[in-house]
Amino acid sequence: MPAPGSPAPTGFGPPPGLPAAPGAAVPGAAPTAFSGAVPTGGPAGGGSGERSGGNLRRNAVWAFVGAVLASAGWATAVTVIPGMVSTNSSPRSLGNYHLSDDLCAIGKPARLLEKYSVTTSSTSPSHHTDRNPALDSMNCSMSLKRIGGDSDSEYASVYMRADLHKAVNPAPELSANKEVYRSRGYQITTITGIGEEAYFVYKDDGSDKYHDIYAEVDIRDGGMTYYITYSANYTQGKATPPSMDDLRNMLQTDADNAVRAMRK
Repeated sequence: MPAPGSPAPTGFGPPPGLPAAPGAAVPGAAPTAFSGAVPTGGPAGGGSGERSGGNLRRNAVWAFVGAVLASAGWATAVTVIPGMVSTNSSPRSLGNYHLSDDLCAIGKPARLLEKYSVTTSSTSPSHHTDRNPALDSMNCSMSLKRIGGDSDSEYASVYMRADLHKAVNPAPELSANKEVYRSRGYQITTITGIGEEAYFVYKDDGSDKYHDIYAEVDIRDGGMTYYITYSANYTQGKATPPSMDDLRNMLQTDADNAVRAMRK
């Protein structure tokens, strides 16, 4: 199927039995008293300029008709066979990615849990999975306590979420999300080797004594997005949270393992 604006393919044109162009005689029909351009003077039939002008106008008309027919055919193909055309907002392939009923199980943050234990309560751990025609989603949240810790400053939390976008391309949203973090003073580090794009987010927000730590790894691979977030607050001198590099290594490993599990 030709792209819009390309010449009409063979087969486009007036139906059999009609003139090849407006004003031309029908094959086999008697000549009419009026045909072609109106002479503006001189001998009957006008000069060559009038005839040339009429031909140019007729050719332009049929060029326009051919372009319209070609565009109409292209529009039909886009509607009937969407896979022929891919735009920036078109859904991306999901490959072998699929959801499970328990992200806490298949996406268990094993590296993070080398330093923390899961606090068991009515709300921790918790997980949920939703499926619908446009978006499949699953999440998991855990309350954590530092292994060997003995103060209120040794607590943290982790949240994980995976989405399968079936109706839109999630890439622009991921890019916008990264810029929002950047505008709010978070440190952004690109991660290579996981999915089509991934990055690490970090911020230590607080005073000399009280600190709020936030770290996140975001991944997109086709129409799949996944992120894992870590948050903790602590009082200087009472607890020491993992360093930024330690958090990046732990979350990156756990995120990589989780998206691999989604392809099994």
